[in-house]
Amino acid sequence: MANAPQTGGPTPRSDTASSLAHTIGRLATLLKSGAVSPGDRAALRRMQPGQSPPLTWYQFAVVAGLDSPDSEPDWMTIVAGMALMSPEAHAPGRPFGTALATTGYSELRLERLLASEGQTQRLLLLRAARFLAAHRTGANWVQPATLLLAREHHRREAVRNQVATDFFRHPKP
Repeated sequence: MANAPQTGGPTPRSDTASSLAHTIGRLATLLKSGAVSPGDRAALRRMQPGQSPPLTWYQFAVVAGLDSPDSEPDWMTIVAGMALMSPEAHAPGRPFGTALATTGYSELRLERLLASEGQTQRLLLLRAARFLAAHRTGANWVQPATLLLAREHHRREAVRNQVATDFFRHPKP
């Protein structure tokens, strides 16, 4: 990532949906660009909640402008999930629930993911990302990012409701 462009100032803590969408788009672009080597992308894919991050994480976080120490575990999960699904991880037009439904993700797994919090939610989100990656299906990463980053209960509940609604709107394969 030595030649990666600097992105400007710090990333907001998901203050608005548009700033979060912009940040997610920027992360997706970085992950699929030549700015991240295949080895660095692999290191980002291997990140797990609760484990110490590789040195590559810190370099990526600086380049991407992810400088919210209080949200670092959440951003690490988002980046790891997107790296798992790279190069086409972020599909803004495909809601997360729709992507899960059309690939045959189980209702029980979705229920566990949406009901979870903290470390468990991070782990289950990475499992969902692996599932989507195995089916070569991208998704809108703004929704899972909001689940992790939103500190307000009503925002998390609104996203949970939207993911579930999108999931049940689409027939299972």
